[in-house]
Amino acid sequence: MMPSVATGAQMDLSVESHETTLAKLAIADDVYYETLLSRESSNVAESHLDDKTHALVRIGALVAVDAASPGYMWAVERARVRGASGDEIVGCLIAVLPALGVARIVSAAPKLALALGYDVTSGLEDSGEPARR
Repeated sequence: MMPSVATGAQMDLSVESHETTLAKLAIADDVYYETLLSRESSNVAESHLDDKTHALVRIGALVAVDAASPGYMWAVERARVRGASGDEIVGCLIAVLPALGVARIVSAAPKLALALGYDVTSGLEDSGEPARR
C-alpha cells in the first residue's frame, strides 16, 4: 500500500516515514525537491544523518559521478568543519570502492588528495616511488 503523499503547500517538512520520503522523491514532488535543494539545513534534517555523516556521503557522491576537482574542495571543507578527519574523508574512497570499482577510485584519489592539501604526484616523486598509471 502506497502512503499518501502531501504535495505543494500541503507538505509537512517532518518526515513521517521512509516510505513517505521515497514516495515524494519518486513522484518528483517539486516543493519537496525545492526545499531540499534550497536550504542546506532542510536537506540535512530530512536526510536523518548527522552533519558529519551527511558531509561524508556527499564526498562519496562526488566520487560516484567523477566530479571535477573544485567540487571536492567545497565538500572537504564542509566535512572538516563538521569534524571529519582526513582518515574519515579518505575512508569514503575505501567505502565506495566495491560499488564503483578501481578505475573510479583511481580517478578520484588525486582530486580528493588536492582538496586535502596533498599532491599525490609530488608525494610519489619525492618518495622515490614510481608513479603508476
